[in-house]
Order: sequence, then structure tokens, then C-alpha cells
Amino acid sequence: MWFKNLKLYQLTNSLELNEEQLQTQLESMSFRPCGSQDIATMGWTSPFRNSDMLLQKTANRYWLVLKKQERILPASVVNNELAEKVAQIEAETGSPVPKKSQQDLKQEIIHRLLPQAFTKNSVTHGFISPEHNLVVVDASSDGAAEAFLSCVRKCIGSLPVVPFAKSSQQETLTSWVLQDAPEQIEILDEAEFKSPSEDGAVIRCKSQDLDADEILAHLQSGMLVQKLSIAWQDRLTCIIGEDLSIKRLKFTDLVKEQNEDIPKDELNVKLDADFTLMSSEVVEFAEALRNIFAVDSE
Repeated sequence: MWFKNLKLYQLTNSLELNEEQLQTQLESMSFRPCGSQDIATMGWTSPFRNSDMLLQKTANRYWLVLKKQERILPASVVNNELAEKVAQIEAETGSPVPKKSQQDLKQEIIHRLLPQAFTKNSVTHGFISPEHNLVVVDASSDGAAEAFLSCVRKCIGSLPVVPFAKSSQQETLTSWVLQDAPEQIEILDEAEFKSPSEDGAVIRCKSQDLDADEILAHLQSGMLVQKLSIAWQDRLTCIIGEDLSIKRLKFTDLVKEQNEDIPKDELNVKLDADFTLMSSEVVEFAEALRNIFAVDSE
């Protein structure tokens, strides 16, 4: 199980978790498929195949998986049916259909079509490391990460966290390109620059030497780094954003090859080993970012 994105959160108070108690708490919000009239459902599911456990604990890190199922009912389908129904009524009565009546008709159409709609499943992985005051969510958007955190709070009562970046880190990332990156960080060949002026001009560079004069000229003119591709300790590569969100996370062969001897047919064993290895690397990387960006450790 290899995360592809990281939303990093700092626990502001110590958190005590008990494996058995947490399992019971998560069961209060376990995943169930959409009923005939549900537009969407959300709940916890097992990280493993054919397992009733809604979490996996390893090295005092708690791996959780939030599953969402939603019915796909395109607005164009509903609106087309509504337009036909409204046209039919107006032809029969010779009078326009009031907006309130159209809204009622729309709800009737949705009610009728929902049971026939296809469903789409998605999952959001994350883990909690109380020992490191750390919560990590594999999400590319703030909305998905917040949904994960919100569901944890509903189950355990409280999850006091703040994002790693309390303010934009554009100036720090810009200094990495103009001057020197921190030890263990290597600047790669992709970046996004943004102008702080009102026009908000954006320049995206890909497969570019970021030390080139024409690239540096943009930063020397006042533009700031919004996103930057980096490598860390030859163990992972990623795009780091000014909000310290991590995208396109890839672990190197140096890391992944450590679990290559596990037979592929032992799926759950492989999942557990991969999570153990991956989460350990993420914790170390998060600790490095804490030190670099002076994130307060409560």
C-alpha cells in the first residue's frame, strides 16, 4: 500500500488510542452500500481483503480506510426529463409550470431514477501516529482530507489537528531554487511559479533545468515558487506545494525492493509489509519537513 499524495497534520494534543476500542468506534460508522434512494454513503472499510478489522496497527501507527459510494445521476439526464415533462404539462394545460412545481417534478424524477443509477466507489487511506503527533491522509484535495478527518472525529470524539503549514511557504521554496536547498533535498526539473501581483500570472516548468538563467530571471523579477519537484535522500520523489501538501509521491526502488521477497499470492501479508515500510518512510519524511519548516511539535 503506497500512498500517492500526502496531507500532513500536526496533533495539537496527545492522543491515546486503543486498538480494540478504536475498532468498536469505527464499527459505528462502517461502510454500507447505497440504498435505493441514497445519493451517496460513506464509512470505514478494512484495509485488508476478507477481513472484519476496520484498522491495521503496526509500530503504533493506525491505518484507516474511508470508503465512499455515490450514485451517478448526470444533471443533464434529470434536466432533459424535466424539460420533457414540463413541455407536456404546458401543452396539456396551456399554462406555464410554476418554478415551485418544477422543483417538485425534479425531485420526483430523481426519486424515480436513483435506483437505476450506476454507483462509483472511491477510498481514502490515512494513518495516525500518536507517537509522532502526526496524521497523514492520502488525498490530493483538502476536501477529501477534511472528509477523512471529520469521519475520524465522529467516531472517536475528537481529533485536534492543524495543517503542517500555517501560512504559505512560497518564499522558502523560492530560496531553495535561488540559493541552496536543505541537506538531503535535491531540486528536480519541475516547478510552478506565481506572481504575487494582482494579475496572478502563473508559469509552469517541466523537464527544465531550474538553474537556467531564463528560469531564474522569473524568480529574480519577483515571482514565487508555488510548487516544486524534489527528491529526498534518494528514497522518494514528489511535488511539494507552498502549503506543504505532497503530490505525485513515488518511492524509489531502494525502498520498494525491501519487500520484493514476499509472495504475491500472500496479498494481506504484502499489504501489511508495504504499509509498514511506506508509513515508516512517510514519518521520517514528515519529521524532516518539520525540522526544515520549523513546524511546532506539541
